[in-house]
Amino acid sequence: MAATNSLLQLRGIGKNFVQPVDLAGQIANLLGARNTPSVVQAVAGVNLDIQAGEVIGLVGESGCGKSTLGRVIAGINPPTAGQLSYKGKSLEGMSADERRAYGLGVQMIFQNPMASLNPRMNVLDIIGEAPVVHGLVTKAGKADYVAGLMRQVGLDPDYGQRYPHQFSGGQRQRIGIARALALKPQLIVCDEAVAALDMSIQAQVLNLFLELRRSLDLTYLFISHNLGVVGHISDRVVIMYLGRIVEVALTEVIFTQPNHPYTQALLSELPSIDARRRDYLPIKGELPSPLRPPTGCAFHPRCPHAMPQCRTDMPLLRTLATGHTSACHLNDAALPLAN
Repeated sequence: MAATNSLLQLRGIGKNFVQPVDLAGQIANLLGARNTPSVVQAVAGVNLDIQAGEVIGLVGESGCGKSTLGRVIAGINPPTAGQLSYKGKSLEGMSADERRAYGLGVQMIFQNPMASLNPRMNVLDIIGEAPVVHGLVTKAGKADYVAGLMRQVGLDPDYGQRYPHQFSGGQRQRIGIARALALKPQLIVCDEAVAALDMSIQAQVLNLFLELRRSLDLTYLFISHNLGVVGHISDRVVIMYLGRIVEVALTEVIFTQPNHPYTQALLSELPSIDARRRDYLPIKGELPSPLRPPTGCAFHPRCPHAMPQCRTDMPLLRTLATGHTSACHLNDAALPLAN
């Protein structure tokens, strides 16, 4: 997974959220109770390299930490542990100008466009405010700049004076895409960017992402719980479970040679029109609580191949082939650890 020319590098990235003891708990502590803050480990020890121009699909069930990781990458949530590097420069060692370039160079598109767009601002201001503030365009040139972006994402520039509630869900998501493009980013984090859209609109927006990638040389981190969507757009797929990466491989390899039992289970849940396909088998059990994660391999309570070792030892990512790593004790015998 190591690469010297990566656009973005993550090394040991972790993100915890702490819920402090409430007032009742504090009073109880005065009387001898031992209430302590609750710590949720949303992301733990993530290593990942994102190359310029590629599309990485980040997949996992709801609650696995993929959106939190996306927000860490986009600079919305600072990491609790680990090091994030952009264009070879560590975030902690960046100058003010370099930090600004990172903030502009990595943008995010959110799942719910209605919630992420200011209902009191018209489209012209939603898209044009940030580039004016950051000096990418003058106030006098804002209208023309926004009109060009709206055409680029398939919206009529005449709609610039309208407000978010006057658009359909697909149109609102295109506004969100235009807003991200307005700052001329190199990497866009797409957090379930098509999950709220119906199937026909999903296809249109996915094709738009692919066209923008070709025309603007963009890099995407495409977060989704849907492997079918990810398979359509991604070059590589990263599988995440309860805050940790469990498998990474080229998209074709993930779909044809999945190694980790969790990846295999996700693929088995994909709908198919093949009449010869075996009966549908959902993943057993529920995603464990990150407040009380299982010991050893977090997937072992749901894994059909669980061994005694899985209950005690955390599996490490091992190299199966070039570009293909997996964290499963079934691979421990003869495979080296991944870099």
